[in-house]
Formats: sequence, C-alpha cells, structure tokens
Amino acid sequence: MNKIIFSVFVLCLILTGCLSFKSLKSSTFIKANDAFILGNNVHGKFSVRITNTSNYEITIWQYSINGGRDSQIKVNPSSTIKINVDKNTAIRIENQSNEEVAIKLKVTGDTGLSMGYKNK
Repeated sequence: MNKIIFSVFVLCLILTGCLSFKSLKSSTFIKANDAFILGNNVHGKFSVRITNTSNYEITIWQYSINGGRDSQIKVNPSSTIKINVDKNTAIRIENQSNEEVAIKLKVTGDTGLSMGYKNK
C-alpha cells in the first residue's frame, strides 16, 4: 500500500513539473526602429502577456503566417497587455522610437514558437 501511495505521489510531482513547460518568460530588448517577431512558424494557439518596461511606446501587430495583418495595438510605457493568438499567427512587436526598448513576455499555451528580430 505504501508503494502505491508513493508512486501516486511521485507521478503527481512529475505531472505538476511538466505543467511549467507550457509557459515561458522572457525579457527582450528591441533596438531602435527594429521589430521582434514571435511565432512566425507553424504552431498551435497561445496567449502572450506583454509588459512594456521601457520609456517609449511600442506597436503590436498580429498576422497570419500565410499573409494579412490585423489592426495595430499601441502599448504605452509601463503598461501590460494580454493577447490571445490563434494557431499559425505571429506577433510583431515594433519599436518605432530612436532608442532601445525593453519588454517582458509571458507566453502560455503552445510555446514551440520561433523568435527573432527583423529590421522594419
């Protein structure tokens, strides 16, 4: 009986530990007049919480990896926004200022996302 209880306990610990793999956190810096692209690959749905920790506004676009672009979202300094993203849709975070910006990302859901920078 003790072995069964111990086995169930260990299994619960393993499953609880695996849940953390469904999220990632990142602090990212975007150079002046540059953009950071998240999810420009084939993937499932995900949510991203973006905090603009810089002193400059950032612009966020969602777009299908097959083309098209949704309306822009402006994020003021020291503000946070949460975006639910459909499968095969990317997020483009643009820094239109002449200074580097810093953002914090918390991604949940499908975390098998490509990440990279692209000059505007």
